[in-house]
Amino acid sequence: MTAPATGRDPIAWAARYRDAARTALQESILPFWQRTIDRERGGVFNCWNNAGTHRVSRDKFTWSQGRFLWLWSRLGEMSARGTLDAAGHSFLSHAEKTAQFLEAHAFLDDGRCAFLLSEEGNVKEAIPGLGLAPSIYADCFVVMGFAEFARVSGDRARLDAAWRLFEDIERRVAAGGYPLHPTHIPAGYDVYAVAMIRLNLTLVLGDACEALGDDRLLVARGRSRAAAARIFDRFMGPDGAVMELRRSDDRAEDTLMTRHINPGHTLEGLWMLLTVAARERNHFWLSRAHQAARRALERGWDEVHGGIFYYVDRDGGAPAGAAGASNYEAGVRTSWDTKLWWVHSEAIYATALSCRLSGDVRMREWFERIWEYAFRTFPQPDPTIGEWIQIRDRHGNPLERVVALPVKDPYHVARNLIQVIALLDSAKPGSPMMPA
Repeated sequence: MTAPATGRDPIAWAARYRDAARTALQESILPFWQRTIDRERGGVFNCWNNAGTHRVSRDKFTWSQGRFLWLWSRLGEMSARGTLDAAGHSFLSHAEKTAQFLEAHAFLDDGRCAFLLSEEGNVKEAIPGLGLAPSIYADCFVVMGFAEFARVSGDRARLDAAWRLFEDIERRVAAGGYPLHPTHIPAGYDVYAVAMIRLNLTLVLGDACEALGDDRLLVARGRSRAAAARIFDRFMGPDGAVMELRRSDDRAEDTLMTRHINPGHTLEGLWMLLTVAARERNHFWLSRAHQAARRALERGWDEVHGGIFYYVDRDGGAPAGAAGASNYEAGVRTSWDTKLWWVHSEAIYATALSCRLSGDVRMREWFERIWEYAFRTFPQPDPTIGEWIQIRDRHGNPLERVVALPVKDPYHVARNLIQVIALLDSAKPGSPMMPA
């Protein structure tokens, strides 16, 4: 798919991008995932090679099942509203089947979520020696899936289940020592990704509470404000740089661990911060988030080959600073100049929302630039397969490499296309998202 041309008619401009996002969603992304559904047991088979040409396992990562539940619930709402041409697709029916699969199989006796399940739902150890629950992220995505299903379907029992698991996650984070597979971060650091996903959980829970008229809405909104404040205060520097890691003891350290940034993570978290800031009418937060978005793009963009680097130094270029021998540091050094699918889909929505809320037309230009690169680089060229080829080298060539988990994932691309569609549907003539 080529990028829509920017014309003089602002309404036509917005419509072209909106329609292009809807076409990509309906004709490329969703057909792939429709073919991967486990219609007998619930959930989705998500262990594929990066190109999506062959399945490598029938196992089911709980992380991805929760994300799939979120997506299929949201698509059910879009289908019911007529904003998605999905005749014959029973999204909510299979979303409920996925929720039932998770309820029946994903929870361990202590309430945590197992990380990996077999096709039938038997709990498996993903990495020998790490146990059955090596990552709190799996629990987080189950919360998101249950909450979104509750919002769309009106199922209060699933909302209650999401809140119970969320409160358990909060207790574990407060106690410290929670596992974060597949990100093996040495001890002694606060992690931005954890702060970001906690913010994301509060937003999804809040939306569900609002839709169901649940009294916990005020609690969710308060948690969102607190989570946003923690990111601004703890991880965002005065120049707008968002640090991936921060020394827990606040000791000054000029190392690769504290110098590197992840522009994609920054931008993903920033659209969440912008959402909270706009809702709270907090203009200071809006200004800081917009500044951070500009900085992440300026430091992260590859001026030679285009696209956004996976990692960069806080001053731009290859990550610098003294480095140890940890797997995390090795990963930053060896993969920094790769171009990842999720980074670019998050950047598309973050720039669109920043432009909408800030009035800065430069963000619209960034949106157009990233859209053009992403849709030129990542979509699977074979329309009978669909989806995006997930990881590329600096030059844009496909890499058959595992990123985080050995899966394709039904989440980032679809989620951001959905959000772009909604944003452009609501755009008005004269707004920054509609060029004159």
